[in-house]
Amino acid sequence: MFAIVTLLTLAIGIGANTAIFSVLNGVLLKPLPYPHAEQLINIDHRAPGVKMEHAGEAPFLYYIFREQNRTVQDIGMWTGDSVAVTGSAEPQRVDAVDVTQGILPILGVQPLVGRLFTQADDSPGTPRTVILSYAYWQAHYGGDRSAIGKTILADSQSYEIVGVLPKEFRFLDLDPALFMPMQRDRSKTNLGNFSFQALARLKPGVSIAQANADAARLIPVSMDAFPPFPGYSRDMFKQVGLSPNFVPLKDSVVGDVGNVLWILMATIGIVLVIACANVANLLLVRTEARQQELAIRAALGAGWDRIARDLFGESAMLGLLGGALGLGLAYGAIRWLVALAPANLPRLNEISIDARVLLFSLAASLLAGLLFGAIPVLKYAGPHLASTLRSGGRSLSHSKERHRARSTLVVVQVALAMLLLVGSGLMVRTFQTLRGVQPGFSDPDHVLALGIYIPDNQVKDAVQAIRMKQNILDKIAAMPGVQSVGLSSYVPMDGSGWHDPIYAEDHVYSGQQVPPLRRYRMISPGLLKTMGNTLVAGRDFTWTDVYEMRPVALVSENLARELWHDPAKAIGKRIHENTTGKYREIVGVVNDERDDGVNQDAPTVAYWPILMDDFASNKPYAERGGAIMVRSRRAGTSGFVQDLSRVIWSINPELPLANVRTMRAVYDKSLARTSFALVMLALAGAMALLLGVVGIYGVISYSVSQRTREIGIRMALGSPQKDVTRLFLWHGLRLSAIGVGCGLVAAVACTRLMTSLLFHVSPLDPLTYIGVSCGLVGAAALASFLPALRASGIDPVDALRAE
Repeated sequence: MFAIVTLLTLAIGIGANTAIFSVLNGVLLKPLPYPHAEQLINIDHRAPGVKMEHAGEAPFLYYIFREQNRTVQDIGMWTGDSVAVTGSAEPQRVDAVDVTQGILPILGVQPLVGRLFTQADDSPGTPRTVILSYAYWQAHYGGDRSAIGKTILADSQSYEIVGVLPKEFRFLDLDPALFMPMQRDRSKTNLGNFSFQALARLKPGVSIAQANADAARLIPVSMDAFPPFPGYSRDMFKQVGLSPNFVPLKDSVVGDVGNVLWILMATIGIVLVIACANVANLLLVRTEARQQELAIRAALGAGWDRIARDLFGESAMLGLLGGALGLGLAYGAIRWLVALAPANLPRLNEISIDARVLLFSLAASLLAGLLFGAIPVLKYAGPHLASTLRSGGRSLSHSKERHRARSTLVVVQVALAMLLLVGSGLMVRTFQTLRGVQPGFSDPDHVLALGIYIPDNQVKDAVQAIRMKQNILDKIAAMPGVQSVGLSSYVPMDGSGWHDPIYAEDHVYSGQQVPPLRRYRMISPGLLKTMGNTLVAGRDFTWTDVYEMRPVALVSENLARELWHDPAKAIGKRIHENTTGKYREIVGVVNDERDDGVNQDAPTVAYWPILMDDFASNKPYAERGGAIMVRSRRAGTSGFVQDLSRVIWSINPELPLANVRTMRAVYDKSLARTSFALVMLALAGAMALLLGVVGIYGVISYSVSQRTREIGIRMALGSPQKDVTRLFLWHGLRLSAIGVGCGLVAAVACTRLMTSLLFHVSPLDPLTYIGVSCGLVGAAALASFLPALRASGIDPVDALRAE
């Protein structure tokens, strides 16, 4: 029983630490799976003049830096995409990446079949080519090498397959099926257009700081080398204070998840310390039971160092066996985590049990054995061993000194459990607070989003493309169970959106002042009703507005308050997107919507019609992409999605649906980081609570067994049973109260590290501290009550006879 309890306790502690370390190793510690990954950097820029910390990359910067830099071997630009693949069976929308010619060579990938892109492939006007991912090649061509040279129809354009990438290759943290060359025309490049991302490979011996300095030197050169977009001036771009923000590529892939993982690693480490304290208590009891054996060995000449070495050897063996069991638990936990695929966890495919994880598990097992084995060794195997053991006697076994070590370990367990429970309690409070935030749309379970795109080479006329979309909306609206339907250029909370300045007619902009960036959103009539948005003032768009291309617009409530202090006063005001664009009259004000997640403030938004005669230098402008939003009680059911597909294909059989999901799924994904941290901390807190309660129960139970004679004498002399129960119950409560007090002090000091994970919850939240303290003391009282109750039931005659 001793071995079973010990090994299970250690397996939980070591297994949990091994599992978290494998995540930490796969996400943070492993280099990216590319040759000389330490040379790879992510190209990014800051624009403090418009309050953008991550502006991304623009073609005008890309060209000049590639041509004139002194610090990188090459630079490549890319952007995520999705295309409709048609020509066989049902149309399918697949993820793709548009790249410049240098991207794949920079990452050091060699094609499994065929070749990579050449400069000719990336030149405008040349035949279109495509490279397939291994998974797409296997799924659609059965791994047939003769696929090279065949054509694929994407967005109604023909692409020749020129290569297939290796099975193990992964593009950053994405999983695209197709890679396509951008074929951008340098002669048609303007200042602006920060809608791309880029990466580069440093020259040997060059630091990131040197690359940043080199890029800063070339930014003014870039500004003078290209004309500004119509409606903007060169001075306006200079006003934003553009500066390079190059970082290691791995940092950009990982993001800020490292903070969460290190906190979780520390948390699970505390669980292992609690487990070691529990096992140390068990070893103390077991070592006391071996007093006779140790005394005989000492009498026969065994030195204290020999006995200490043997005891440490036993502890190390327990640690290794517990670690082996923990490794099995860790393997299962990792498989569960990968299957769960938390949305905010990058490099998920890199998480595995490798040599580094095995080494960590071995080190944790040996360290645990050393930690829990040290206390009984120091207590019973010191140089005074022989004299201590020879003294023997009943009084020694009953002395307070013999219980002090076990009581101290229990206090440590309770204190650490208190710390972890406060942390998990703060995350629960954060999650509750986030759940209470209104996102700006209503009833997300019954709103379905499905992506759709009509390419211009399929329907060239902009008006006809919008009429096709309206026909689709009308047919969907006529389906049984559909309450309303609308079109949006993006799905709220999915991380997309278009940012540009807004100019108000009644505001004065001094010199070349650049107004703050606002989010642009193109919507159809009926979208606000479908999403459950509220018109704070004015009216919605109408289809007459759309087809007559009336100069109208809507704005969000926070934008109206910022510019005119009152939403009602925004009605009738006029805005445009640049200094030469057509002014559009504001006809409505929409309630604020938290597009970036419920933990972020609602952005200021300008809403434009999906068809305009002149917008952002497009004449006319038509929203060919975006998402159809459908409100229905059937949302999320497979039958409903199939019905929607048939309706859409009855109008255009070459329009695949993409990213079909309910707004509930989008909403939950926005909480992924908090949910992941909450689950992990809650599991750690639960394990700590269980181990702490078991520790208290064990100490009180052992105290009862050691004081059986005393209990018998007390009851023989007339002591009431309730007094005996109170004696041991008070002992357990006293230990837990001391532990809770120490834990509170530790929590006040440590929970400040969790500030980045909390939302509108103070690290010193009194409700959490009080609730956790009361809960932990209550659990301790229950753990103490059971052995105390058993003590009160001891028969005095049996107790004295046994003694």
